[in-house]
Amino acid sequence: MYMMAKHIHLTAVALSVFLFVLRFIWSQFSPAVLEKKWLKITPHVVDTILLISALSLCVMLNQYPFVQGWLTFKVVGLVVYILMGLFALKWARNAPLKWIGFIGALTWLALIAKVAVTKQPLFF
Repeated sequence: MYMMAKHIHLTAVALSVFLFVLRFIWSQFSPAVLEKKWLKITPHVVDTILLISALSLCVMLNQYPFVQGWLTFKVVGLVVYILMGLFALKWARNAPLKWIGFIGALTWLALIAKVAVTKQPLFF
């Protein structure tokens, strides 16, 4: 059961990142594509699966955010990643700011991945 949840989680992570990058590229070069219904729904479905699988893994492993530092970092990093992604896709008013948000989001994603692999929190 654990391995299945882990594989679902990692697949959802990959799909979520892929969709974020794809949406960002389209926002820069072909914004009209972002109006398609599937692009408004699919990221939410993938992110819901990602969250459910993450919570399932926490329960299965008996490891919880705000108890284990590395999981706390992942949660805080996820919030920052989401905010940076929103900045890149919606809030930034011009291309340079959108790119700063995009690179910032990917940087936080890399930090989250590093902590997920090493189980060593960076700041907590």
